[in-house]
Amino acid sequence: MKRFLLTACVALAAGTVCAQPVEPVDLDMVSRIRQEAFHHSQVMPLLGELTEDIGPRLTNSPAMGRANAWARGKFEGWGLANVHDQAFADFGRGWEFGEAGVEMLAPRQLPLYALPKAWTPGTNGPVEGEAIAVKIDKLADLDKYKGQLRGKVVFLDELREYKPGDEADFKRHDGTTLEDLQAFTVPRDRSSDPAKRAKEYLERQELTRARNQFMVDEGALATVSISSRDNGIVRTGAGGSRKAGEPVGVPEFAMIAEHYNQVMRALDDKETVRLRLHADSRFTTADDRDGYNTIAEIPGRGPLKDEVVMLGAHMDSWHVGTGANDNGAGVAVMMEAMRILKAVGAQPRRTIRVALWSGEEQGLIGSSDYVERHFAAWPVPADPEMAKLPAFFRAGQGELQRKAGYDKLSAYFNLDNGSGKIRGVYAQENLAAMPIFEAWIKPFADVGATTVTSRNTGSTDHIPFDRVGLPGFQFVQDGLDYFSNVHHTNLDTYDHAQAEDLKQAAAIVASVVYHAAMRDAKLPRKPLAKD
Repeated sequence: MKRFLLTACVALAAGTVCAQPVEPVDLDMVSRIRQEAFHHSQVMPLLGELTEDIGPRLTNSPAMGRANAWARGKFEGWGLANVHDQAFADFGRGWEFGEAGVEMLAPRQLPLYALPKAWTPGTNGPVEGEAIAVKIDKLADLDKYKGQLRGKVVFLDELREYKPGDEADFKRHDGTTLEDLQAFTVPRDRSSDPAKRAKEYLERQELTRARNQFMVDEGALATVSISSRDNGIVRTGAGGSRKAGEPVGVPEFAMIAEHYNQVMRALDDKETVRLRLHADSRFTTADDRDGYNTIAEIPGRGPLKDEVVMLGAHMDSWHVGTGANDNGAGVAVMMEAMRILKAVGAQPRRTIRVALWSGEEQGLIGSSDYVERHFAAWPVPADPEMAKLPAFFRAGQGELQRKAGYDKLSAYFNLDNGSGKIRGVYAQENLAAMPIFEAWIKPFADVGATTVTSRNTGSTDHIPFDRVGLPGFQFVQDGLDYFSNVHHTNLDTYDHAQAEDLKQAAAIVASVVYHAAMRDAKLPRKPLAKD
């Protein structure tokens, strides 16, 4: 095995003193990984099968079940071990939609582009009614509209002024932006009161439930919200309720801003706006069901085989595109990394375990459940109001409850920022890990990976690991048009994925997890922070 060692030397009066080698890198294995990843890639066929054959994968939808089965089949075909789905309890009901449409009938005829929100009922065929604008910011506002909504299509948001973009939609890191990532911003003192945050969150939830029931009781036909994107893009998420027994309300739509504003201007001018709409939306289960993560492994060999290096990405998506960039791209890369390691005959010392999560879009539910079951969990808060909050809103309270696997995990690596190439690693303030990462990505400098930053990044599945003091990391990626166009929108499709970027990412992930599985010691851990 050929390896190179990064060594720091200091000239002293008595001679030259060299520090201990920073980190060994197996360049023979890196070369084999690069050859397989760059010249025999399967990453785009994987992405195409997941997103264009299976389609969008809302958690607990029939398509998500097909995606779990598809991933298991791939893993088994590549010879991975311990391939299985692992449940997380009582996520909620399944839901899907086939087609939908909205038309303006008066004061003129015009097709309006809108799509249904997840977990909202369908219309049971076309329905027609007049549009009405409301402003409901608190429970008391509901009383203002009693007796006014029967047979109406209720527009919930105010008109939003169009603002032309002043930045490019498609972005890659350059020398300046990568250099900027090296600057760490010292956090400010927390000014928010956890009890206040809990109260505000629970009030929003209460208002949503009350509004859903109010719309049903008052006989509204449907509600319409404005997309948070301009330029004809539909961006939406959930409405109604995924939990059995809670009010789901009436059919809900998200409409492109340019069409929504036309309706609102007509209503402001006191015109009668009549609409026809339909949504083939439906719950696919009547009761709450478990969600499922898909797991597979390359077993370790020798004394360290019971220790684990994990990699993962979330396989669930929203329903309005095909979930190609959020996060089919991450899934395809992580699956391809496992395929590459099998293809090059890797025999890791530690077990390499891949997890394809579900429920990420609803609050990191699948990965959080997995961490709590296998590694560690914070106690449920004694304050009943705080206990009602999702785990990601809570501060750590009491003593961390460590599980048997806590000391066996070396690290977890995540990919979930679109299909842009990997430019480095966010170290999550784990300074001891930074020189290790610098050594591991150095052989990929020629394909753009050069940056290790001490910064934190959040909002995806490495956070449950980080929250309990385990090394959990997300890669730095080129942004492309992820946040400008495709994130949670109808444009999240295969055409927006970049093939060369995904090949590069798969090679880097395969190499990083291999080296983590081969090093003598587990990755260093930073001090545990409860907040």
